[in-house]
Amino acid sequence: MKKSVIMLGAAAVMAMAVSSCKAGNTGSETTAETASASVSETVETAPAAETATNAVNLKADGIKVDTAGYKTTASGLMYKEVKAGKADGKTPTAEQTVKVHYTGKHLNGEVFDSSVERGEPIDFPLNRVIPGWTEGVQLMKEGAKYQFLIPSSLGYGPNGTPGGPIAPNEDLYFEVELLEVQ
Repeated sequence: MKKSVIMLGAAAVMAMAVSSCKAGNTGSETTAETASASVSETVETAPAAETATNAVNLKADGIKVDTAGYKTTASGLMYKEVKAGKADGKTPTAEQTVKVHYTGKHLNGEVFDSSVERGEPIDFPLNRVIPGWTEGVQLMKEGAKYQFLIPSSLGYGPNGTPGGPIAPNEDLYFEVELLEVQ
Protein backbone atom coordinates (compact mmCIF):
# COMPACT_ATOMS: atom_id res chain seq x y z
CA MET A 1 0.00 0.00 0.00
CA LYS A 2 1.49 3.31 -1.07
CA LYS A 3 1.37 6.13 1.46
CA SER A 4 0.69 9.51 -0.09
CA VAL A 5 1.79 12.81 1.36
CA ILE A 6 -0.94 15.40 1.64
CA MET A 7 0.33 18.63 0.13
CA LEU A 8 -0.85 21.80 1.76
CA GLY A 9 -2.08 24.40 -0.65
CA ALA A 10 -0.01 27.56 -0.65
CA ALA A 11 -2.73 29.53 1.07
CA ALA A 12 -3.00 26.94 3.83
CA VAL A 13 0.76 26.87 4.44
CA MET A 14 0.91 30.63 4.61
CA ALA A 15 -2.18 31.06 6.78
CA MET A 16 -1.12 28.67 9.53
CA ALA A 17 1.04 31.18 11.41
CA VAL A 18 -0.08 32.33 14.81
CA SER A 19 -0.94 35.99 14.31
CA SER A 20 0.28 36.90 17.77
CA CYS A 21 3.81 35.68 16.88
CA LYS A 22 5.47 38.50 15.02
CA ALA A 23 9.15 38.34 14.17
CA GLY A 24 10.70 41.67 13.35
CA ASN A 25 13.84 42.39 11.38
CA THR A 26 16.36 42.82 14.19
CA GLY A 27 19.20 43.78 11.91
CA SER A 28 21.52 41.70 14.12
CA GLU A 29 23.21 39.04 12.02
CA THR A 30 26.20 36.75 12.25
CA THR A 31 27.83 34.36 9.82
CA ALA A 32 27.67 30.61 10.48
CA GLU A 33 31.22 29.34 10.97
CA THR A 34 30.62 25.66 10.55
CA ALA A 35 30.44 24.09 7.10
CA SER A 36 27.97 21.51 8.34
CA ALA A 37 26.38 20.53 11.60
CA SER A 38 24.67 17.40 12.79
CA VAL A 39 21.06 18.23 13.44
CA SER A 40 21.49 16.98 16.97
CA GLU A 41 24.24 19.55 17.58
CA THR A 42 24.04 23.30 17.98
CA VAL A 43 25.27 25.41 15.08
CA GLU A 44 27.82 27.87 16.46
CA THR A 45 27.83 31.43 15.21
CA ALA A 46 30.37 34.24 15.45
CA PRO A 47 31.27 35.98 17.63
CA ALA A 48 31.39 33.46 20.45
CA ALA A 49 29.76 35.87 22.90
CA GLU A 50 26.56 35.76 20.85
CA THR A 51 26.49 31.97 20.45
CA ALA A 52 23.92 31.40 23.19
CA THR A 53 21.40 33.86 21.76
CA ASN A 54 22.01 32.84 18.15
CA ALA A 55 22.16 29.08 18.66
CA VAL A 56 20.22 26.94 16.20
CA ASN A 57 19.39 23.30 16.89
CA LEU A 58 18.17 21.66 13.69
CA LYS A 59 16.25 18.43 14.23
CA ALA A 60 15.77 15.73 11.62
CA ASP A 61 16.87 12.25 12.67
CA GLY A 62 20.63 12.60 12.25
CA ILE A 63 20.57 14.42 8.91
CA LYS A 64 23.59 16.64 8.35
CA VAL A 65 22.71 20.17 7.28
CA ASP A 66 25.23 22.14 5.22
CA THR A 67 25.27 25.66 6.64
CA ALA A 68 28.19 27.02 4.61
CA GLY A 69 27.47 30.56 3.49
CA TYR A 70 24.45 31.04 5.75
CA LYS A 71 24.06 33.99 8.08
CA THR A 72 22.11 33.69 11.33
CA THR A 73 19.87 36.37 12.81
CA ALA A 74 19.47 36.93 16.56
CA SER A 75 16.22 34.91 16.48
CA GLY A 76 17.96 31.83 15.00
CA LEU A 77 16.76 32.19 11.40
CA MET A 78 19.47 31.07 8.99
CA TYR A 79 19.51 32.56 5.50
CA LYS A 80 21.62 32.63 2.37
CA GLU A 81 21.27 34.93 -0.62
CA VAL A 82 21.12 32.85 -3.80
CA LYS A 83 20.36 35.74 -6.16
CA ALA A 84 20.58 39.45 -5.38
CA GLY A 85 17.49 41.59 -5.72
CA LYS A 86 17.04 44.44 -8.17
CA ALA A 87 19.06 47.57 -7.34
CA ASP A 88 15.83 49.57 -7.29
CA GLY A 89 13.73 46.74 -5.80
CA LYS A 90 11.52 47.38 -2.79
CA THR A 91 12.13 45.69 0.56
CA PRO A 92 8.85 44.77 2.30
CA THR A 93 7.72 45.58 5.80
CA ALA A 94 5.74 43.06 7.86
CA GLU A 95 2.52 44.95 7.12
CA GLN A 96 2.83 44.70 3.33
CA THR A 97 1.57 42.06 0.92
CA VAL A 98 4.17 40.22 -1.14
CA LYS A 99 4.12 37.95 -4.20
CA VAL A 100 6.56 35.05 -4.02
CA HIS A 101 7.56 31.78 -5.57
CA TYR A 102 8.79 29.20 -3.06
CA THR A 103 9.64 25.59 -2.41
CA GLY A 104 9.35 24.14 1.10
CA LYS A 105 11.29 21.02 2.04
CA HIS A 106 11.82 18.81 5.04
CA LEU A 107 15.50 18.69 6.07
CA ASN A 108 15.74 15.28 4.35
CA GLY A 109 15.13 17.07 1.03
CA GLU A 110 11.54 15.91 0.51
CA VAL A 111 9.35 18.69 -0.94
CA PHE A 112 6.15 19.26 1.02
CA ASP A 113 4.87 22.32 -0.86
CA SER A 114 5.96 24.33 -3.88
CA SER A 115 4.40 27.22 -5.78
CA VAL A 116 7.18 26.65 -8.34
CA GLU A 117 5.92 23.10 -9.04
CA ARG A 118 2.34 24.41 -9.31
CA GLY A 119 3.50 27.18 -11.66
CA GLU A 120 1.60 29.79 -9.61
CA PRO A 121 3.21 32.38 -7.36
CA ILE A 122 1.29 33.33 -4.23
CA ASP A 123 0.32 36.70 -2.71
CA PHE A 124 -0.03 37.06 1.06
CA PRO A 125 0.26 39.65 3.83
CA LEU A 126 3.73 39.15 5.30
CA ASN A 127 2.48 39.37 8.89
CA ARG A 128 0.13 36.39 8.33
CA VAL A 129 2.78 33.72 7.84
CA ILE A 130 5.16 31.81 10.07
CA PRO A 131 7.59 34.10 11.93
CA GLY A 132 10.60 32.76 10.00
CA TRP A 133 9.01 33.94 6.76
CA THR A 134 7.98 37.30 8.19
CA GLU A 135 11.52 37.94 9.36
CA GLY A 136 13.33 36.44 6.37
CA VAL A 137 11.38 38.02 3.54
CA GLN A 138 11.98 41.44 5.12
CA LEU A 139 15.70 40.89 4.44
CA MET A 140 15.02 40.61 0.69
CA LYS A 141 14.58 43.06 -2.19
CA GLU A 142 12.26 42.41 -5.12
CA GLY A 143 13.91 39.98 -7.53
CA ALA A 144 16.02 38.31 -4.81
CA LYS A 145 16.09 34.59 -4.12
CA TYR A 146 17.05 33.33 -0.64
CA GLN A 147 17.34 30.00 1.12
CA PHE A 148 16.05 29.81 4.69
CA LEU A 149 16.70 27.22 7.39
CA ILE A 150 13.83 27.86 9.77
CA PRO A 151 14.00 26.41 13.27
CA SER A 152 10.73 25.05 14.63
CA SER A 153 10.43 27.98 17.03
CA LEU A 154 10.07 30.28 13.99
CA GLY A 155 7.98 27.78 12.04
CA TYR A 156 5.04 25.64 13.07
CA GLY A 157 6.30 24.91 16.59
CA PRO A 158 5.13 22.06 18.81
CA ASN A 159 1.88 21.56 16.86
CA GLY A 160 3.32 21.16 13.37
CA THR A 161 0.49 21.06 10.85
CA PRO A 162 -2.06 18.64 12.34
CA GLY A 163 -3.04 16.16 9.66
CA GLY A 164 -0.48 17.72 7.34
CA PRO A 165 3.08 17.15 6.27
CA ILE A 166 4.95 19.11 8.98
CA ALA A 167 5.70 17.23 12.19
CA PRO A 168 5.68 18.85 15.63
CA ASN A 169 8.94 20.71 16.38
CA GLU A 170 10.21 20.17 12.83
CA ASP A 171 12.83 22.50 11.37
CA LEU A 172 12.32 23.40 7.71
CA TYR A 173 14.10 24.55 4.55
CA PHE A 174 12.58 27.05 2.13
CA GLU A 175 13.81 28.62 -1.08
CA VAL A 176 11.95 31.88 -1.64
CA GLU A 177 11.98 34.29 -4.57
CA LEU A 178 10.47 37.71 -3.87
CA LEU A 179 8.70 38.71 -7.05
CA GLU A 180 6.84 41.83 -5.92
CA VAL A 181 6.08 44.01 -2.91
CA GLN A 182 2.54 45.35 -3.20
